[in-house]
Amino acid sequence: MQPKATSGEPSPLRRTAPAAIIIILAGILAYHNSLHGPFIFDDFKSIVSNQTIRHLRPLWEVLAPPGRWVAVQNRPIVNLSLAINYAIGDLDVLGYHVFNLAVHILAALTLFGIIQRTLLLPRLPERLAGTATPLALITALIWTVHPLQTEAVTYVIQRTESMMGLFYLLTLYCVIRGAWASRPGRWYLAAVAACAIGTSCKEVIVSAPLVVLLYDRVFLSRSFKEVFRRRWPLYVGLAATWVLLAALVLPAGGRGTAPGVDPWQAVRCYGLTQFVVVARYLGLCFWPHPLILDYGVCPIDKVALSLPHAIFIVLLLVATVLALRYRPWLGFLGAWFFVILAPSSSVVPLMAQSAAEKRMYLPLAAVVAGAVVCAYVLGQHLWDRLGCPDNLRKVAGRRVGLALAGATVLSLGVLTVKRNGDYRSELAIWQDTVRKLPGNWRAWYHRGVAHAKQGNHDQAISDYNQAIELSPTFAATYKDRGKAYGAKGEDGKAINDFTTAIRLNPEFAWAYYYRGNAWARRNNHGRAASDYTTAIELSPKFALAYMNRAVVYTAMRRYEKAWGDVDACRRLGGKINPTFLAVLSKISPRRQ
Repeated sequence: MQPKATSGEPSPLRRTAPAAIIIILAGILAYHNSLHGPFIFDDFKSIVSNQTIRHLRPLWEVLAPPGRWVAVQNRPIVNLSLAINYAIGDLDVLGYHVFNLAVHILAALTLFGIIQRTLLLPRLPERLAGTATPLALITALIWTVHPLQTEAVTYVIQRTESMMGLFYLLTLYCVIRGAWASRPGRWYLAAVAACAIGTSCKEVIVSAPLVVLLYDRVFLSRSFKEVFRRRWPLYVGLAATWVLLAALVLPAGGRGTAPGVDPWQAVRCYGLTQFVVVARYLGLCFWPHPLILDYGVCPIDKVALSLPHAIFIVLLLVATVLALRYRPWLGFLGAWFFVILAPSSSVVPLMAQSAAEKRMYLPLAAVVAGAVVCAYVLGQHLWDRLGCPDNLRKVAGRRVGLALAGATVLSLGVLTVKRNGDYRSELAIWQDTVRKLPGNWRAWYHRGVAHAKQGNHDQAISDYNQAIELSPTFAATYKDRGKAYGAKGEDGKAINDFTTAIRLNPEFAWAYYYRGNAWARRNNHGRAASDYTTAIELSPKFALAYMNRAVVYTAMRRYEKAWGDVDACRRLGGKINPTFLAVLSKISPRRQ
């Protein structure tokens, strides 16, 4: 299948290089101030504390990322990318941000290619062919610099979303190229490979084979029978990626409800919540404020609260179905939006995170493309109604259109730069979140953690108090408040908080460890040793607990046990206090 010819002009496909340069520059300008933002939130579990990225060999260990509740779970290619970053620059954030931005720009270039080639297909109105490159460029630019993308690009571990998005787009792009090629097999093989790699980045790509199938039917073929007759090996290959996805997800147990949550109640609440959430996502596409890092756990369990949003979303779904029948290209954009959002914004209860702006990374493309093309068509219709001469309409219309597009891109780019400023520090992003969503206990908790890292323990305790008031059953808040009390020398209050954390979570090794530290500061070595022992039983690779128990055993004159813990700490790669080691060697020189 060949693109439409455009008389009097060179082929639009020859104008790709200048457009690509503009997209690259726009991406760099929009995210230039994001490159030194620190690790935040889930970055610590998935990157800073992730031991599987500390080496590149053996490769099978790198491709076996940590398990439940860590962002790289089931996503070995993302874990490999982090290991490469670590090998190049350790934990220097610059390399991680450069990688994220490069992925985003590559995705934008791929989106540009998809839209440009799609607008040249015979199924679309003739007038779109002559403006394929400008319309594709405007769409890709808006998508690139839109502030709704900042979470997926600036927040390091959310490369899970952008990497999946890149391979999702590459899957479709390769299919489109294959449909135009004289020897399509290589392009179709590349499409299957891209889909398989994307499967190892994030589970949302499960919908890619369905979206490709729908694209084929809407833009490339006259019937589903023709689709399968011409490209059945492609769809067999794409469907095979579901087997890979199942192999990654099922053994690990997935990311559903937390323990102790009634699954049916979770499904009901989550489903009601998503009507509100999806409506908010759509609003942010056109008015990206306020943007919030963490929406917390905000389930809606009353139909009345969700009903207006539900009516709106259902009407959009009906409109999508009707458009697939009467305006297939517009219906495809609606389907793209809903199908890609479905895994995270339907009834699958991801209760720990009921809303997340990163989920709009790919769906935003459909909204932007639809808005740009519709604006162009309406603009052309308006000029026709005004009865302007063709020459005037062409020149004036192009200038007005470019001015509006440029203003939109510039405005969104400025907002993105401003939003990236919120990520300048861990404290800044949580202050922003608390200000915008003061009922989110997680925001208060993490702001407290950020204050504690800066040594502002009084403010940290105040934030922990607020978090506990909003959510009194989260054990980690008591553990961290206890640490803050300990830093102030108030070990009695610290021990009470650690004990509360243990009561809420009896398997909380860190709470035992910190309570052991508090007992040790009070010279209650027996209780300290007992808590360290429990921490080690719960977490056998807890090097710090071995080190501190060695200190306590030394104070108790149990030198052989102290040396045993020193050896265990060494085996686990923990740091040995040289001053303590010198003292122990002097007191008990039997082992060196």
